[in-house]
Amino acid sequence: MKKETIKKTVTIKPVKEKIKKENNFRLPAEWEKHEATWLGWPHNVNDWPGKITPVQWVYGEIVRKISGGEKVRILVQSKDQKKKVNKVLSAVGANLENIEYFKFESDRGWMRDSGPAFVKNGSETELVNFKFNAWAKYSNFKKDEKLPRYISKKLHLNKILATYNDKHVVLEGGSIDVNGSGTLITTEECLMDAKTQVRNPGFSKADYADVFKKYLGVTNVIWLGKGIAGDDTHGHVDDLCRFVNKNTVVVVDENNQNDKNYKPLKENIERLKKAQIEDGSKLNVIRLPMPAPLFFKGERLPASYANFYISNSAVLVPTFNDPNDRVALGILAELFSDREVVGIHSVDLVWGLGTIHCLTHEQPV
Repeated sequence: MKKETIKKTVTIKPVKEKIKKENNFRLPAEWEKHEATWLGWPHNVNDWPGKITPVQWVYGEIVRKISGGEKVRILVQSKDQKKKVNKVLSAVGANLENIEYFKFESDRGWMRDSGPAFVKNGSETELVNFKFNAWAKYSNFKKDEKLPRYISKKLHLNKILATYNDKHVVLEGGSIDVNGSGTLITTEECLMDAKTQVRNPGFSKADYADVFKKYLGVTNVIWLGKGIAGDDTHGHVDDLCRFVNKNTVVVVDENNQNDKNYKPLKENIERLKKAQIEDGSKLNVIRLPMPAPLFFKGERLPASYANFYISNSAVLVPTFNDPNDRVALGILAELFSDREVVGIHSVDLVWGLGTIHCLTHEQPV
């Protein structure tokens, strides 16, 4: 999601596991009621070369829409940045009563991946702290990896370290999507590739299944193949396939046979047609179009309508000045009849190699 290209060798240090057998975790679906949405205000100019100023106004529009139905908890680097952010949010008409600021110095602010997994343990909300290592690709993540501990202390929420065989498990929020009832979707490209951006060396699908069950309450895993072209996370599922209710997913599709996405996306659709949710019933599979390819200095960008975010009052969908914007918004509007479905102009935003879902992180009630 970012423009520095410093490679990093991944090392996983042994850690002691802090979890009790009686815990019964469940990762809620995104459409379940939120207490708040977390967002890190943009500050790293390398994420959006030449676009950091207009991107802040895009953030303002995102906050305006989310703050209409829930709190927005915004990470800022300093008191000075807080003042500037407040001016932006005042100008766009955000609900300032629903805005809370937290001073936390971050490397970037891709909250979907650096933030903790907010799980339910009975009626209580707790944090599962997976390891964040900047997608096993970048070197500047030492501040971001401290975010779960910071949130735990600030909100007085119990934090559980996610370990497996005495190792801290690497997992980004964008690499998984759940229906809240026991089924999780992910990709082999992201979690199983043994050569490129390796998250957990030596892990098998059975190992991941154990981790997902123990910390997220998942009993059924659906494995897709490759993610979309241009995704520097190497296969995050939130650009590819998303649950919209317990037994329905939307998946992006490409009909241009000359596009790099054509074959991988068709193969994923075939897998989904054969897939089952946790109770053994079939998935309802609905196709979303892809926008025409976008490029920055010859580099393909991960433009996808699947990177939408479901807030309490609205579903925010990235749009790209493309004829398929209207088609995608129409499909999602039919699926989310209880919420306003709105397009957020994301041509500038996607220069950072991610859009709305990558930036946001829900905290359940």
